[in-house]
Amino acid sequence: MKYLIVFFNCILIHSQESDSLLVWQKNVPLEFNHYKMMVKDSTQYEYSALSRLSINVEFEIDNDKVNYSVNTVFHKLKSFIILKDSVVLKHEQLHFDITELYVRKFREQLERLVVNQNIKIQMNQIHVAINEALDNTQKVYDEQTNHSINIDAQNYWENYIK
Repeated sequence: MKYLIVFFNCILIHSQESDSLLVWQKNVPLEFNHYKMMVKDSTQYEYSALSRLSINVEFEIDNDKVNYSVNTVFHKLKSFIILKDSVVLKHEQLHFDITELYVRKFREQLERLVVNQNIKIQMNQIHVAINEALDNTQKVYDEQTNHSINIDAQNYWENYIK
């Protein structure tokens, strides 16, 4: 029995970078030119930057084996940066890195999955738990760093995540 299960907004990514997407890579940091969303009225936004990130997952279950691809993706066309400041960019980079950390946790849990009649339920439970933990961590990061304004907290988080 072979079937495909797709979670989230799954996107088949054939290269590590395109005009609209950037897949997380250790030695490829975010740059100002990755932010392609045009902002006409910057006063309508509470923050000086927004990085649209997602975890893209593709699963294939073939008899008793789970084949999967899980990636952290930055959406260039849905991300903007108003204040082109290196501190803000570093803050956004860490959001990207935090998402990658949770993608790695997701992969670890997938490695432990045993294919059985409950596999869809198990994968959904992992999906929900990872997304809740990721959202919570991102919120705490923004609160503690005050969206990059608190430099000491920002430095703490950079050391903590790396």
